[in-house]
Amino acid sequence: MSRPWGYSALPSRPAARWPNGARVALWVAVGIEAYRPDQGRTEDILPRGPAPDLVNAAWRDYGNRVGAFRLFDRLSAIGIRPAVLLNTDVYDEAPDVLVAARAVGAEIVAHGLSNSDSLTDMSQDEESDYIAACHTRITAQEASAPAGWSSPWLQHRPSTLGTLKATGFDYVLDFRLDDQPVWLTTPSGPLLSIPYATELNDSSTMIGRFQNPTDFAQGITDEFEEMQSDAGGQPAVMSVVLHSFISGQPFRLRPIAQALARIAARSDEVWLATPREIHTAVLNTPELATGQHGPR
Repeated sequence: MSRPWGYSALPSRPAARWPNGARVALWVAVGIEAYRPDQGRTEDILPRGPAPDLVNAAWRDYGNRVGAFRLFDRLSAIGIRPAVLLNTDVYDEAPDVLVAARAVGAEIVAHGLSNSDSLTDMSQDEESDYIAACHTRITAQEASAPAGWSSPWLQHRPSTLGTLKATGFDYVLDFRLDDQPVWLTTPSGPLLSIPYATELNDSSTMIGRFQNPTDFAQGITDEFEEMQSDAGGQPAVMSVVLHSFISGQPFRLRPIAQALARIAARSDEVWLATPREIHTAVLNTPELATGQHGPR
């Protein structure tokens, strides 16, 4: 399968600005996830034990009992409206989390039914039904359709991007191939890829590579400072990916929130946005993205 994006060299691109005049747009993801007990894929803090694996289950459940509320409160105080990457099983398992998400103006992004799932375990028809079920559930619960998708485990089938577009999704939050949004080519039409942090991501970095929270927070600061000082003039999207059961832990939350607050305070240099707002800005100003423009 060929890559669904073309090549674009940074120096050849035009200068552009986000709606408030800033060069850097920042969006923050909060993963709100559900896992089936002792089934399918899991994120673990310790090597998985025999069923019932209550230790790892308890660590993950912390996110929907405590961590999500801590994250929402801190982000709201900073002025950041997060994008909630939502497993729709949370509507049934922890509905209070969605009440809190709505209260802080979060954008709800489809992230599968459960994080025990992977699209790669499905047939094309199963994948199509699965993606449609996520779209339908969020539309019914939120009274508006989700515009964005993030794949569980960032895994895809050859048909995934076309299925997302055909189902009604406008953008995907899975890839970091660029610092700008990139139009992807799919059989169903253009789909926008909005940069998604695979490294400024608490799961891959603090859990996967054992980075400590202070260093992770320093990475947030360094990414913004370098993007802001780049002499090229092109717009950039910065993302930070957090999970309720990882960064919602108090010892991680404090340095991360402090780093984000310092960036948010520089209101003339950063646009605090949601992915939906970034997509709208790209439609209004095509120079903000690379690749073939989608419909205007």
